[in-house]
Formats: sequence, C-alpha cells, structure tokens
Amino acid sequence: MAKTILITGATAGFGRATAEKFASNGWDLIITGRRKDRLDELQQSLVNRYGVRCLALHFDVRNKESVFETFHHLPEDWQKIDILVNNAGLALGRDYFDEADLDDWETMIDTNLKGLLYVSKAILPYFIKRGKGHIINIGSTAGKEVYEKGNVYCASKHAVDAISKAMRIDLLRHKVKVTAIHPGAAETEFSLVRFKGDNDKASQVYAGYEALTAEDIADTVWYTGNLPEHVCINDLVITCTAQANSFHTYKG
Repeated sequence: MAKTILITGATAGFGRATAEKFASNGWDLIITGRRKDRLDELQQSLVNRYGVRCLALHFDVRNKESVFETFHHLPEDWQKIDILVNNAGLALGRDYFDEADLDDWETMIDTNLKGLLYVSKAILPYFIKRGKGHIINIGSTAGKEVYEKGNVYCASKHAVDAISKAMRIDLLRHKVKVTAIHPGAAETEFSLVRFKGDNDKASQVYAGYEALTAEDIADTVWYTGNLPEHVCINDLVITCTAQANSFHTYKG
C-alpha cells in the first residue's frame, strides 16, 4: 500500500517541489493551499503524471475553524497519514522594528507559527491512533540567528525551532518523529512575496552566488522522511555553499 504525505503550502516553492518528489516515488498526497487555481492544477498534474492519488484541500492555515473542520472530516481512506510537512509560511517586509507594518507582523505570526500549531494539533489524533507518524517542520536559518530588519520573521522561525523541540519531547510516548529543517537562502517566490512583488529587490537577494533551490529542500525532506522507523533526524540546517548562516554570504 502506498504511503501518504500531507503538505501544507503546496502550491509553490518547497511545498510544490516536495509534492513532485514524493509523487514521483509513488506516494499518495494530501496537498493544501490558499490559491485554489494553483492547487487544482497541481492536483491534476500529479495524478496525470505519476498515477498517484491526490486529495486537494483548499483553506488558509491561519483560519483555525477551517483547519479543524477540514481535518476532523477527512475521508476514512485518507486518515492513514505517514508524514506531515508543515511548509506553509512566509516573510513580509524587511523593515526596522520601529518602521515595520503591524499587519505584516500578524500575518507572519498567524501563518508561520499559529498555522503550524493548528495543523499539527488537528492531525495528531491520526498519528496517535496508529502509534506512529512523522512531523517535518520547515523552519529557517532565521530561526537560528536574528538579523537586521528580520525582527518578527526571525521571531516566528525561532518559535518554530522551539515548538519542534517541544513536540519532540512531548510526542515521544506516541512514537511520533519530529524533524525541523532550516533552509538558508533559496531562490523561490520567498523574496518576491517578502518585497511584495518588487522583482528588483527580490532578485538582488540572490545576485552573485548560487542559492539553494526548492528541489534541494525537497530532496532533504525525502531523505529525512524515508529513514528506518528507529531513526529520526531531529534538527537540520541547510545552506548553499556560499552561505555560512543568516548574515554571512559570499557574493563573488
């Protein structure tokens, strides 16, 4: 029987690449996203190209009621989830603390932290019933060091790091694995979203060096998600060769 992976924020970037990676290896998928047109297109693509089953769930992880309503009523044949990838997340703005937009702060906290908590809490009963499961949280190097004008984005990713550690301790008794993957600079839609559609600012982030790709992170998720049941990679920081941490990048 094929295994099943649930990926939040599956319509772009790390989420879409991870869906492609697992589908190409015969896994069934539950994919979620806010953009219904993209979600439906991805669902059809995965089914047609790889012959897997794919359930598309359209909601925003920030909406607690939608999250719990959706997952509490999963069809029975979709309840045997092997891996949850908490990928939905974003950065908005890069401003000094005193100049930042409160709406940006709230969106990042609601998505990066509260959305992760809601989805994890909603899915855990299925893991506990089976006596196994694997939660893979997508963090960031911004969750390891704070950088200038990173303030609340860094705080939200530090929280992901802390929650991952707490989950790992609290869920031991249920035999649920918890892995946190912390990517550095990766050339996806991330910076375009952060700079609110400003292509020039977004492209400058990746100028002068070879950044990570979404596929690099998908490969990492695949590796950590396919180890023997007694093996769990707890915490993994991954950067491109040109990057040492959140604020040291060599642009040749």
